[in-house]
Amino acid sequence: MSIEIGSKAPNLILSDWVQGLPTNIDKMLGNVIVVEVFQVNCPGCFLYGLPQAVSLYEKFKDKEVKVIGVATAFEDYDKNTIENLRLLVSEGKVIGETHKALKQHGKLVEGDKLYFKIPFPIAHDKVIKMPTAVTDQMIKEFIDIYVPDYSTYSNKDKSELTQRVHDYLTNKEYSPLTFETYRLRGTPSSIIIDREGTLRYSFFGSEGYLEGAVNELLSER
Repeated sequence: MSIEIGSKAPNLILSDWVQGLPTNIDKMLGNVIVVEVFQVNCPGCFLYGLPQAVSLYEKFKDKEVKVIGVATAFEDYDKNTIENLRLLVSEGKVIGETHKALKQHGKLVEGDKLYFKIPFPIAHDKVIKMPTAVTDQMIKEFIDIYVPDYSTYSNKDKSELTQRVHDYLTNKEYSPLTFETYRLRGTPSSIIIDREGTLRYSFFGSEGYLEGAVNELLSER
C-alpha cells in the first residue's frame, strides 16, 4: 500500500523505538505531525535535514506540533542499521559518509560525535527481506507508485521500463516499509500531516518549506 498527498496518513510501520515513548499517527491526531525521515549514513540528513527538524521542534514544542524521527534504510544496509542508530542516540556517534562529511565541515565534537542532540522521539523503519521471485504484481505496484505517467508511454518504452523495474527488484535486497508506503524519493525527507490525519506535504531534501507548511496547518481550524 502507498498513499498520495491528500489521503489519510496510515500509521508508520516501525521495528524499534530507540528514543522517547512509542507513538504513531493515530495517537498524535489533533496535532500537526512532522516525521523527519533520515538514514544514519546520509551526510545531507545531518548537515541540513535533522538540524532543520530540531530547530522546528524547539520553536513549536509548546504548540500543537509533534515531531518524530524515523531512521530508514534503502541503501548501504551494512551501515544504516539499528545498531548504528542506537550509537547515534545514546552516544552521539556518527559513522561512514556522515562522519566524513561532518569532519570536513568541522561539525564533530570529541572526534566522532554529532555537534547537536536530537530531542524528539526516534524510531527505526521496519525493513524486510525482499522475496527471491519478482512477480508481475510487484512490478505493477512499483510502476504505479513511482511512474504515475506510465500510461502515456509508448509500448516500446513501457516494455523497456518494465524490464528495468524487473531487474531493479531482482537485485533489491530489502524493502523499508514506511519509506515506500509514503512514496519517499530519498533522505532527508519530511512528512507533514494535518490535525485530522491527512497527508498534506512530503518534502525531499532541505527545501526550506518546513516551517511555512507547519504554520499554514496550525492556522487551519
